[in-house]
Amino acid sequence: MNAPASRWALVTGASAGIGEAFARELAGKGIHLVLTARREDRLTALAEDLRSRHDIRTETIAADLARPDASARLCEELDRRGITIDILINNAGYGVPGHYLAQPWTVHADFLQVLVTAPCELAYRLLPGMQRRGYGRIANIASLAGHVPSSAGHAMYAASKAFLIKFSQSLALENRDKDIRVCAVCPGFTFSEFHDVTGARAQVSTMPRWMWMTSEEVAREGWSAVERGDIVHVTGRVNRLIKTLIKLLPDRLALNLVQRRSKSYRVMDPQQGTAE
Repeated sequence: MNAPASRWALVTGASAGIGEAFARELAGKGIHLVLTARREDRLTALAEDLRSRHDIRTETIAADLARPDASARLCEELDRRGITIDILINNAGYGVPGHYLAQPWTVHADFLQVLVTAPCELAYRLLPGMQRRGYGRIANIASLAGHVPSSAGHAMYAASKAFLIKFSQSLALENRDKDIRVCAVCPGFTFSEFHDVTGARAQVSTMPRWMWMTSEEVAREGWSAVERGDIVHVTGRVNRLIKTLIKLLPDRLALNLVQRRSKSYRVMDPQQGTAE
């Protein structure tokens, strides 16, 4: 069953990258959009562009999901505007570079709030309405990193993505008889601002082009997976091959392999002074 054009989607982290690409993908299907991120100017520009291109309704709500009350306030604002959300794209996220102790705990606490707590809370608050209406779609943007051994540096990133994968699996099984489809969409290396924010642009720029996907490719393939009813979907054939091969290796060998390759996509740790 395809999403009727009268439905609304909420996209977090919609101001750039995969979030923006998902917004464009859904807009092309005639779905109305609520876009949220911290950068209000970008949200406004995107909303106006999608509204004029696709003749849909768009709303913007600037929010910082690192705030503990942000998800509740966001849902309250949706209620105030009379908008019912049937499609949730939990995309907001970023990376914290360097070794675990290189950052104060408050930085890690904000990270967990955005990448773990906010997706769970938004699903918790929006699921009851989806269940009542007998229709829902939730895409939790996880990562290939959640499937492969983690390396030194970004200690909480892979862990948070592995959590989203397991969370999506349980949520999907709990709601599969209600026409509510939940999918952990797991991209690999994607052209976006992510690596600029983490300071790893110089490192990842040396990686071969065949390892990369565009945000648009990820969104297109990811949404198709959601509609098919896939519970976990790794985007791109190369990434699926990497996942399969890593699973076949003994844990120690897989860890060593990932650790050696991590120098291509980890930044220098200011505390340790080594490539991460």
